[in-house]
Amino acid sequence: MLQDIFPQTFHNEMSFRTPKAGDIALIYTPQGIICQQGEGDLLLPRIDQCTPETEWIYAFSIDETCHYLPLTDTNAPGFLPCGDYRSLARRVTAFACSVGHSLHRWYRGNRFCGSCGHPMQPDSKERAMVCPRCAHRVYPKICPAVIVAVYHGDRLLLTRYAGRAFKRYALVAGFCEIGETVEDCVRREVMEETGLKVDKLTFYKSQPWVVTDTLLMGFFARLSGGEDVRLQEDELAEATWFNREEIPGDYSGDSLTGEMITLFRQGIALP
Repeated sequence: MLQDIFPQTFHNEMSFRTPKAGDIALIYTPQGIICQQGEGDLLLPRIDQCTPETEWIYAFSIDETCHYLPLTDTNAPGFLPCGDYRSLARRVTAFACSVGHSLHRWYRGNRFCGSCGHPMQPDSKERAMVCPRCAHRVYPKICPAVIVAVYHGDRLLLTRYAGRAFKRYALVAGFCEIGETVEDCVRREVMEETGLKVDKLTFYKSQPWVVTDTLLMGFFARLSGGEDVRLQEDELAEATWFNREEIPGDYSGDSLTGEMITLFRQGIALP
């Protein structure tokens, strides 16, 4: 999956170290991340290739290579924006760009206090934004959500989203609500989107899907009632039962959804 970058190691502990010339700069524009096209990968600028006097904040490290985000306007001459980094970069670079973009959106969205409107400041002890006027504190945004593979014997329910650019088959999915357990979220989302009841919920795996600031939790869930689908048309364009041998096999290894569909199709690691 996207976060699987072995043998390299991702370190997300907050640090306040001073950036060095060879550290990586993660600079985002509305058109994409600033980079250069390399052979089989995207090349990200180093700190010493960016505008001097830029104020930086530590993002994370991959192995011993530190990555930083600018807190002030900066530029890297000779580098251009790219919006399609997940398909053009090696997985480790695509992961770095995705995590950095999530942090970039969070810092940019919390420049001002949501309680009193005063400019926020980065905390000096942990990754947080703090209001010096009212002490309001904000931590990075992580939204819990579920991915549900609803099965009935050797058949799997596949869905298509309504009104989205992504047109391939997916699984039932949705965000957890306030005061709701993850298990209740699974049952609610399946009922809301398809009108089906499920039981025997089996947790499979989680994935930090930083592309949408989401922590995904994947479940296999057995159909427990009738199999006739009642579609929630504002969410889904289609929900269809597929026999195992009919399930499409053109899924990338980046997403939890693709991995769960592939495992069911292959009959591996099933409940």
